Amino acid sequence: MFKPTEKVDISALAPGIQHFLGQAAYSELGEFDSLARAVATAPNLAVKEGLSAAAGRALSKHHGLITEIRRRGHEPATEMAPFVAGLDEFRAKISGADWHELLLSCYLAGGLLDDFFIRLSDGLPRDIGPRVAQLLGEDSGTSVLVQELHSAIEDDQALRSRLAMWGRRLVGDTLLVARSAMPAADPASGRAGSNEARIEPVFTELIAAHTRRMDGLGLTA
Repeated sequence: MFKPTEKVDISALAPGIQHFLGQAAYSELGEFDSLARAVATAPNLAVKEGLSAAAGRALSKHHGLITEIRRRGHEPATEMAPFVAGLDEFRAKISGADWHELLLSCYLAGGLLDDFFIRLSDGLPRDIGPRVAQLLGEDSGTSVLVQELHSAIEDDQALRSRLAMWGRRLVGDTLLVARSAMPAADPASGRAGSNEARIEPVFTELIAAHTRRMDGLGLTA
C-alpha cells in the first residue's frame, strides 16, 4: 500500500463519490481483464496459477467497489459507463507488444492507479473514504509478476532496455488517467493555478512510488 511521507490536502481535488466509485470500479475491472489476458498467454501452468490469483484479487477489489455503489442506491453499470471509452482506450494503449510488456503494464499501471485512488480517497467523506482505501490497499498478489519479470530480464539486456523504455512510457499514460479523475478548475474562477499547485505534489508522490517499482525490477525509471 502506498504511504507518502508527507500528505498534501487533497480534499479540494476529490471528485463526487459516484464519480470516484464508478471510475475506480471500472479501473479495477480493466486490471482484471489485463491480468486475465496475461493468464491466457502465460508460458506454463505454474505461472498461470499465480497470475490467476492476482487477477482474482483485482476482481475482488472491483466487486468491493460496486458493493459501495449499490450501498448508496446506484446501479454499478450506470456509474461506470462514463469511463468505459476512456479506460478501454488506455488499456489498449498499454497492452504492450508481447507478454512481458503486458506484465509490466499490469504491475506498474495497476500499482500506480491503486496508489492514486487510495490517495484520492482521502478527500471522500469519512463514512466511505477509509473503507475504500483499505479495500484498494489490500495485497494485489503482484509478486508473481515481479518474479517473472526479474527472471526474464536477468540475462537479457535487450529485454531489460526495452522494458525500461516501456515503463517510462507507461507513467505518462497512467498519470493522464489519474488527472482525468480530478475535477477541472474553471479558469474564470481564478482557482485553476491553485488546483494545479495542489495536484503537482500528489503526482510527485505517485511518480516516486513508480520509480521505486522500476528500481525494484532493476529498470531505470
